[in-house]
Amino acid sequence: MARKLFPTPTDCETAFYDALERADLKLMMAVWADEAAIVCIHPQGPRLAGMTAIRESFADLFSHGPNGTVQVSELRNQLSQTLAIHNVYETFLVKNNPAANNAPPILATNVYLLTPNGWRMTLHHASVAPRGTVAEEQGVTRILH
Repeated sequence: MARKLFPTPTDCETAFYDALERADLKLMMAVWADEAAIVCIHPQGPRLAGMTAIRESFADLFSHGPNGTVQVSELRNQLSQTLAIHNVYETFLVKNNPAANNAPPILATNVYLLTPNGWRMTLHHASVAPRGTVAEEQGVTRILH
């Protein structure tokens, strides 16, 4: 069976979040590039490198089935001919758990590569935003570190 073609990075990202909401492991893995260098970092989790580690992490995450929705906002992106970088806020709305819906947003960076089979994800790095964070709360500041 042929893999789904994602003609744009946005199509690939839409499929990623659709798979996340539906707890669809097959669709989730179709989003990822077939490369050893792919990386996924879940909030407060270790760096997972390679298809096997990423598949196992999402299989575990999806083991209880769909559990809510994710709202993606404040897209900031960079696009070249073969590489796209998207930085977004993710807000999770969990079914039957109102307390979880008060959690701060997740800051995520998604990187996509144009492959012979269309656009594919090569990196998903997500981290919990500081408490009290709302989209675009900081404006433009310069912090050197």
